[in-house]
Amino acid sequence: MNNAMFHLDSSLQYFLYPFPVDMRKSFYTLSGIVTSTMNQDVREGGVFIFVNREQTIMKILHMEYAGLVIYHKKLDSGRLKLPAFDEKTTSLTIHWHDLIMMIKSVKISPGKLRRKTAIKRNDISN
Repeated sequence: MNNAMFHLDSSLQYFLYPFPVDMRKSFYTLSGIVTSTMNQDVREGGVFIFVNREQTIMKILHMEYAGLVIYHKKLDSGRLKLPAFDEKTTSLTIHWHDLIMMIKSVKISPGKLRRKTAIKRNDISN
């Protein structure tokens, strides 16, 4: 038995909910989506991934040793890159590697990039 308090790894099953989710939702409402829409049981140890419409926030719901855990990722800039999926599906089975790629392959939005050390034209007059 792993003594880690929190754990996500390649030995678990991952399920992506392919529709946008209101990120104000928490344990009970997300569990309801898992049960009623994804046709899964959160108590069986699966990992359930939810993303908002803008693809800037991800919540991961998982049953661990003493109860439910939500991992919450909010990007400062860019968007999460979701895998391709059939729009008729209510749950997309993915692997650990796919989850890592979703997070590592963040698409930076060109309009959000800013230079932190911008030089004002008036400062160059010396």
